[in-house]
Amino acid sequence: MESPIQSYLRQIHAEIAQLRDGKPYSTIPAMANVDPDNFGIALATVDGKVYEIGDTREEFTIQSISKPFTYGLALEDLGNEAVDAKVDVEPSGDSFNEISLAEGTGRPANAMINAGALTATSLIKGSGGQSGFKRILSTYSAFAGRQLSVSERVYESELKHGHRNTALAHLLRSFNIIEDDPTPVLEDYFRQCSVLVNCVDLAIMAATLANAGRNPLNGKRVLEIGPVERVLSVMMTSGMYDDAGAWISSVGMPGKSGVAGGIIAVLPGQVGLAVYSPPLDEHGSSVRGLATAQRLSRDMELHFVRAARTGRSAIRAAYDVTETPSGIRRNDEAADVLREHGRRARVIELNGDLLFAGTESMVRELSDLEDDVELAVLDLRRTDLVSEVALRMLALARQGMADAGRELVLVETDGSVAAALEETSGADGPGVPSFATRSAAVEYCENSLLVRYGTRLLLPDHVPVTASPALAPLDAADAEALAALMTAKQYGDGDVIRRVGLRFGGVYFITSGKVSSTSPGPTAERVKLNTLSAGMTFGELALGSGSRQETTVRAVGPVGVMVLSAEAITELEGSNPRLAIALWKALTRDAYTRVEQYLRESAVRIRE
Repeated sequence: MESPIQSYLRQIHAEIAQLRDGKPYSTIPAMANVDPDNFGIALATVDGKVYEIGDTREEFTIQSISKPFTYGLALEDLGNEAVDAKVDVEPSGDSFNEISLAEGTGRPANAMINAGALTATSLIKGSGGQSGFKRILSTYSAFAGRQLSVSERVYESELKHGHRNTALAHLLRSFNIIEDDPTPVLEDYFRQCSVLVNCVDLAIMAATLANAGRNPLNGKRVLEIGPVERVLSVMMTSGMYDDAGAWISSVGMPGKSGVAGGIIAVLPGQVGLAVYSPPLDEHGSSVRGLATAQRLSRDMELHFVRAARTGRSAIRAAYDVTETPSGIRRNDEAADVLREHGRRARVIELNGDLLFAGTESMVRELSDLEDDVELAVLDLRRTDLVSEVALRMLALARQGMADAGRELVLVETDGSVAAALEETSGADGPGVPSFATRSAAVEYCENSLLVRYGTRLLLPDHVPVTASPALAPLDAADAEALAALMTAKQYGDGDVIRRVGLRFGGVYFITSGKVSSTSPGPTAERVKLNTLSAGMTFGELALGSGSRQETTVRAVGPVGVMVLSAEAITELEGSNPRLAIALWKALTRDAYTRVEQYLRESAVRIRE
């Protein structure tokens, strides 16, 4: 199943591709003949998942998007104080190539404008047998997770036509901001701007900043957290030059644009966004890139005010229902069906916040389900916050599952998510099955699988006592003889049939309805153990507990039982010892099956 996030990107790519404003950058002749229809979007999460649509593998030069990465390397090399002495951290309000230097000192306002970027490049020195530029290229490659290269054609064109940057470099030299001959600095700067990247590269580079300087693909640390913190701060206030205020208001993420048509945005702890589209606006930023960032920020709630908490996977655990049975005791045939087909129902436990990162991990898990999974149970009881974007993505995921013949089931305490999803599907749409406990949700899944892969007889409404699975080892005549010794009883919903502590009162054979059993927990609350339905028995386990009832058994709806009382059993042992022994053998066999089921369910509760 396609991820709802991928479907969403496909939709907005098609819509935003219709924008025809802006023109590609033409000041550098080697960049003038680019196809204006090129358009790619890539999202990379902090755990390395990449979503992409469009021309995401088309290479272009990084241009000014290089600036934060060189600035970060300078901070890593020299520390904040030394770098601050050469370049400030204040928004300039000027365009990217403005001659914006502090009066008297010549210090550039920040490292995102060209004057500050030239200064940052001048601070990168050769080390370990590598030249300054080789170290810059190695850093970019580490951010991208692959070896990058330089477009010599664009570099030569920049070197030949970059008169304004040449003038800026010499002006910086006159203030001793650049301390040596500016020519090598210019060459390195033009080379760093000419590094070839694609949209996916930039998304990974942005995600590395979002991941506190650690590349999400390979886990390697590229920058320490201190430089990352400074880089993202300056990007937030200055990365979009004289359009920074509008960017912060409408997008709300640290961002950086480049005149080749690239643009990146970083949501710390969650995701890196990259867009490539050559036509630029009057500020030198990609028209479609800006529109995409604004749309994603709004629809996915990526603005830093909404996404203030650190993002992480919301997946706590995932397993199929054979690992966590409902506690409903099944006959042998039904148990065989569930053992064979239980993998078709999968439980996904969620925790934390369902903001963008949590939502992404949730829908990724749903999208990546094996082809034979037919029911997915989302356990939402440990989630703290379910955002609007989570509801929208979950609605899309649910529709995608339905189209593929799958069903979504929820476990939640208040039913609010199910109600919200039902509202999105309209009054005529089917409701989302929602249960207060996981056992109830798993029971629903088990029953669905039994209907699909067994027969209706595996979920009977009424089971004569002679057909009880507990008496299966007996022949028909013996079963009839035992039935003749039993007494029929009826109970209403909620009635207590057996209470904890009572003496052994006989064996109860359920002929219709369901009962639930509970036992005292470690505190005052009662712990639900299981649910028994028609054809099952209870009461006999008291014989293994000092002849005392260990659980309280209540009717769930109307219940009919046949009771083989303690007195009737005593009489049977005297009058027909052979049949009594056959009965106890059958009940012992059945009890072992029940204990095994209790142990599995107890293991699940311990895990919780």
